[in-house]
Amino acid sequence: MKDNGPSTETTSTGEQNSRRAFIKNGATLTALAAAAPLVGISPLGALAARQPSDNMMHGIQIGAVSFVDEGVEKVLDIVQKRGAINTLFLTTFTHGRGLAGRQIPGQPFPDHGPKESDEKTFHGGNYAIPHAEYYKNTVLKETRAPELGNFDVLAAVLPAAKKRGMKVFASVEDQWRTGVPGVKECTEVDVMGRRTNTLCLFHPDVQTFWTALVTDICKSYDVDGILFFNERNGPLLNALGASHFQTIDSTRSTCFCEHHQRAAKERGINFERAKQGYLKVDKFVQASLKGERPSDGYYVEFNRLLLEYPEIIAWDQLFDLGKHQVLEQVYAAVKAVNKNLQVGFHVEHVNSFNPFYRATRSYEDLAKKADFLKVVAYNICGGERYANFIRNIGSTIFRDVPGEELMRFNNHLLNYGNEAPLDQLSTAGLSPDYVFRETQRALAGVKGKCLILPGIDIGIPTKATSRKSSPPDTYAATLAAYKAGAHGVILSRKYSEMNLVDLDAAGRAIREGVKLKT
Repeated sequence: MKDNGPSTETTSTGEQNSRRAFIKNGATLTALAAAAPLVGISPLGALAARQPSDNMMHGIQIGAVSFVDEGVEKVLDIVQKRGAINTLFLTTFTHGRGLAGRQIPGQPFPDHGPKESDEKTFHGGNYAIPHAEYYKNTVLKETRAPELGNFDVLAAVLPAAKKRGMKVFASVEDQWRTGVPGVKECTEVDVMGRRTNTLCLFHPDVQTFWTALVTDICKSYDVDGILFFNERNGPLLNALGASHFQTIDSTRSTCFCEHHQRAAKERGINFERAKQGYLKVDKFVQASLKGERPSDGYYVEFNRLLLEYPEIIAWDQLFDLGKHQVLEQVYAAVKAVNKNLQVGFHVEHVNSFNPFYRATRSYEDLAKKADFLKVVAYNICGGERYANFIRNIGSTIFRDVPGEELMRFNNHLLNYGNEAPLDQLSTAGLSPDYVFRETQRALAGVKGKCLILPGIDIGIPTKATSRKSSPPDTYAATLAAYKAGAHGVILSRKYSEMNLVDLDAAGRAIREGVKLKT
């Protein structure tokens, strides 16, 4: 059978030798490897993952504009027949282009839908109909998305999807835009005292809005549940640029508003000391970016700051507390409507790359608040993102460490396999083995307390010189998740970015993945 993994042009000699060794380990292993060969994935691991499963969800994320552009029935035909999709994650609330809108500006259009950007008309908001009675106790009342007229994505898609036996989840994302009524009153305050564009998670109107929104959706529409997105990093990671998607601006650490101050006081955290600590972090970062090396080195100087100001860590933990309170409130609100509705949380990509961030995210703890977790395992864009992360942290706390050595060390910390070197990582992407390992890590972490649905990268935008999705890549990554024991997958980020030939490949892998479970 043809090998549908990545081409040997981006596969190391070590990886190829490793696969040959597996094939020589017996007839059973040879049969497994030939049935679905994946670079870096052990047939023994695939065999162990063959367990009966319930509630499998083969999902895809879709924004409202795709149904307006192409028609509800046509889109459902495509994703069901070509992609083997049985679960829709409909973007219901966001002001961000990651989940809503057509292809983002500057990227090639996919092989379906209009070849015209909606950059000038995109606004975002609630793509269903908000019911005013649920929003009486929050200033965030007027959130209806205006750009698609009277189109209501849930009302339009639910009847057609249910007739086909498809599940429907409403996706809700914490992404806002300035100018939305009420936003200005709820924004965070950075360490310099400036208002930002993000909303404070301790602000009572913000917390009330999220519970009102999911209650409204679950009471007003026959959805199967909610998928909640909150890709917000705490103040320390923001200050250090310890992520993959941001520039480093240590003056933008948040939040230092009155609501955070009150929450800190209730927990015995000294607000003034925390603020002083983050101002010191800002000076450290700015000096690091200029190459002004401390006498004891960058990492030692950074640790000295943490010892002198333990409030730095305490303030970062306070941010996480606010974030997790919102997750708990969303879960409770949905279950109050109907205990059989399911709640899932999107676990952002930085959780995969950053050992410091990983330490703040316990899968077992998250599983207590969720019925399923969408764990981001985007491997194609993952190469570019991981390289960005390494370069960011290599500009501050690890500036003394050469980039390639830093990445190899981080690979060991994260239990990554044989990935491409740093200078080739963006063009090579991460391997299907990365998807396999991240899926197994999540499954081990939740200890059977909730389902794991890895997010699979199809068409997520990258730079012109970085790897792009292809059918063999999509097939290999999708099947890797099933071989690792996933309860399904969520094809991401949005249908309006995906080529249908890649969706075909995902559908083939999903069908083969289901066979592994029987």
